[in-house]
Amino acid sequence: MEPNTKGAATFYQYKLIKKINLTPVKLRIYIALPLFFVVLETVFLSWWSILFMIIAAPVVIWIQYVISRSVLVITGHPIAKRWRLSYRLPWLGYMPDQYISYGIFRKVQMHNFWIGLCIAALFIVWSPPAFTVSLIICHLWVLFPRLYTLLRLNREEKNGMLKFTSTDVSYYSQ
Repeated sequence: MEPNTKGAATFYQYKLIKKINLTPVKLRIYIALPLFFVVLETVFLSWWSILFMIIAAPVVIWIQYVISRSVLVITGHPIAKRWRLSYRLPWLGYMPDQYISYGIFRKVQMHNFWIGLCIAALFIVWSPPAFTVSLIICHLWVLFPRLYTLLRLNREEKNGMLKFTSTDVSYYSQ
């Protein structure tokens, strides 16, 4: 009897290697960080820091979106239906919507980190220091959960898959 190839589903076997839980306490601390930095900026730089932080947030999201899409397009990775803008904490910005290769995710986030810092540093020439500091703080704040994930998975195999949910990050091997 020959196997039925028409309409047969493909099943992938993934083995859970590590799960990083995002507790409500960690989420509250994460939410409180920008408020803490706005107070510090207001005290040490300018009271305009509140406005600058509000302006910097969408600018940073847009810069990271452009960098992420550019890296994915240049490296030839498919992005249609796999990446989307996320508005849920702590995964703000352009995030994978499905399982994603650890290597691709790491490449995108490292480019985001360094190119984003360079772009924020360029603003120091044309804008007030408080705005540049706000850009850098927003940039690091948005990337913090992703960099934390990469740091926690640093010792694991590099050929695994990541899955992001609102409560955890799961790392699977194939």
